[in-house]
Amino acid sequence: MAPPRPAATHGDPGLQPERTSLAWGRTMMALVTVSAIFLRWLPQHGLPILLLFAVSAGAAAAIYATQRRRYSVSSDGIHQGNVDADITAVLWTAFAGVLLGGLGVGIVLMG
Repeated sequence: MAPPRPAATHGDPGLQPERTSLAWGRTMMALVTVSAIFLRWLPQHGLPILLLFAVSAGAAAAIYATQRRRYSVSSDGIHQGNVDADITAVLWTAFAGVLLGGLGVGIVLMG
């Protein structure tokens, strides 16, 4: 297995890849925090709450796992003058948020 390639640099630390990386990092930390809150709800709402924990922790892990690739693609895009939005990541994160909301409402109404 080849060692991971270092993240591309573009010479300006204030450019979009850094801001985008920080935003994804905040999103990931919010999901981790929500996961911990779900675990605190376990005694009141029972085992179904573990489904909420799995969705939020899974979304946070997916963001963490793809962060380096996303930064590298954005940084390379600046060099080439063509940066495309990562629509797939945004849609999956939105789907996770909607799923968390729906499951949360369902669990609270059932219990």
